[in-house]
Amino acid sequence: MTTIKDIAERLGVSPGTVSKGLNGAKDISESLRQSILNTAVEMGYTKKKTQKKDTRKLCILIENMDYYMKDDFGYDIILGFKQAAFKESFDVEVIPVSHEFQKKRPYDAFLLDQNCSGAFICGFAFDDPWMEDLKTTNVPTILLDNYIKENPMVGSVGSDSDEGIRLAVSHLVSLGHKKIAFLNGSKGSAISEMRTEAYLKSMRLHQLEAVPEQIAYGHFVSTGVSEHVRKFLESGATAILCGNDLIAYGVMEECKRLGISVPDELSVIGYDDLPSSAHSEPPLTTVRQDRSKLGKCSYYVLYALINEVSLSRNLLRTTLTIRKSTDRVRN
Repeated sequence: MTTIKDIAERLGVSPGTVSKGLNGAKDISESLRQSILNTAVEMGYTKKKTQKKDTRKLCILIENMDYYMKDDFGYDIILGFKQAAFKESFDVEVIPVSHEFQKKRPYDAFLLDQNCSGAFICGFAFDDPWMEDLKTTNVPTILLDNYIKENPMVGSVGSDSDEGIRLAVSHLVSLGHKKIAFLNGSKGSAISEMRTEAYLKSMRLHQLEAVPEQIAYGHFVSTGVSEHVRKFLESGATAILCGNDLIAYGVMEECKRLGISVPDELSVIGYDDLPSSAHSEPPLTTVRQDRSKLGKCSYYVLYALINEVSLSRNLLRTTLTIRKSTDRVRN
């Protein structure tokens, strides 16, 4: 096992200096402290207090995801994770991180500095700097709706997009819809790419044509949908399947502004089943993923990794919640 003395010998400094660097002392330079952390990670050093049951700590690292309010997508995920971790005496710290922040500090060194035994990562994009670090990390890590190949220390948790999108498309087909548009979330997001592929597969399954004019990427928010809605309507779409509920809310607001009746003239389906979806106007038909269970499952898989049980992709089942935003095609 690597010791403080080993790190000191590698760097040519005293063990006391290494101890200061590992414990965040203010009387050494930031560059030296970062060098100590990077070397400690490279040599496989683990702080003793991360190994003691009564002081174990996990980090939830969040980017591009709201989680403060009950109707935020991330709220129940974070709560579910914390509830599961509490039973095993883990402290959990939620840390928002930006793309720019990730550029400044290597992933493993940051987790070591935070005394974390493992991390749960939510909302990262393909091009985030730490996504590259995760290819070689030795820190047990779980990604939500994302995936790293060939690193046994990194697992993935999400809901089954193939199943969820298939349920939505099948529901619309049962109502007579053949021209089904898909308004996805942000391009470059792993979950967006998964759901686009699921949409294309589901359309082929029902022998329906997925035309470019009826597929678009936006953002996982309710604003900025007007151009896409007009394009879909001009192409003859009778239904719009959305990448999340927030996008669906924006679609229904735009339809209201245009004088288009939902569901009489256009059916709309969301994805997530946020609490507010039952109270939208009209109440939203949506694919439900149980976010509390997503959080709990993320903890269970992370705990398995910490205990040297390597798990790869883990998908939770989805269901379809049918409300008033979908109806039969009007001739």
